[in-house]
Amino acid sequence: MRIGIVGYQASGKSTLFQWLTRVAPDPASIHQGQSAICHVPDDRIEALAEIYQPKKITRAGIELVDTPGLARSHEGSAAKLVLIRESDCLVIVVAAFGGADPRSDLESFKDDLLIADLDIIGRRLERLAEQVKKPRPNRDDLLAEQAALQQLQDSLEQHGHIDDVKLTADQEKQLKAFQLFSQKPRFFLINTDDEVTDMAPLEALAPQGAPCRAVPLQLQLELENLSDQERREFCQEMGVQAADRAGLIRELMDASGQMLFFTAGPKEVRSWMIRKGTTAVEAAGNIHTDLAKGFIRAEVMRVEDLVRLGSERAVKAEGLMRQEPRDYIIQDGDVVLIRHN
Repeated sequence: MRIGIVGYQASGKSTLFQWLTRVAPDPASIHQGQSAICHVPDDRIEALAEIYQPKKITRAGIELVDTPGLARSHEGSAAKLVLIRESDCLVIVVAAFGGADPRSDLESFKDDLLIADLDIIGRRLERLAEQVKKPRPNRDDLLAEQAALQQLQDSLEQHGHIDDVKLTADQEKQLKAFQLFSQKPRFFLINTDDEVTDMAPLEALAPQGAPCRAVPLQLQLELENLSDQERREFCQEMGVQAADRAGLIRELMDASGQMLFFTAGPKEVRSWMIRKGTTAVEAAGNIHTDLAKGFIRAEVMRVEDLVRLGSERAVKAEGLMRQEPRDYIIQDGDVVLIRHN
């Protein structure tokens, strides 16, 4: 899974990138962006490791992409945003320190994403207008695509969103390749001054219903570089708190519509990230394509039951191991064994 970190210049997005990935920004990547993997912390994988004592522990990871900072004039924004077209979610970093106006920046950034989408839709509509003039085998498909894009363009221009546009399944499939920002989930990160203690008013600036966190990013990055004891002493002396880095990473995963399931054994205990609503056979294919091809059934336990009872044998004795078919919807925290040919 890929998450794009975006924001205006000096908003603190590279600080967020470094805090979450523990990878320092590369000056050589300032114009083309930088990516790194952020592993998802989860206490449940540690508990499973206590039971199985595996040779290897593997945690699911999120690819974070730090994009070049955008200009508030909107100049060149569409070209820079191309770098994160294929992201599953956007983290929009907004400055709320040093006299910055986070409310204005939120509105302005909304315009940047809108302009970028209108640009790509407009260019495609221009090409389609020429293509549909001539008879061709796929003309009906092109006309359907043209109609769908015209609906999206009209909605974006009139309302600034496409939430109310109704598309057929075929049209949605056609438009998926455009990777429109208007269709991507968003997470808002308000970067505050170190002295701010009441985050609620800042977090309330985000669009209604959108996930948002206000965090003094520079302070958290500095705390991250201290030992546990130094961090405790510093926080106590200065009257500040260390933010929940692990919790924020899980919030990003959740905002992206993702969740974790587990596979466990003496060779490896591993967490896997999948989209919510994934079936057992699709999850099997996530592990290895051969498991999906030869899928027979999934043996499923809840991680809470396994940790509480201490062994697979005890879980089976309690009747808590289930045999599930290929269309079973995997739940967050399932421990799964795929039986296959």
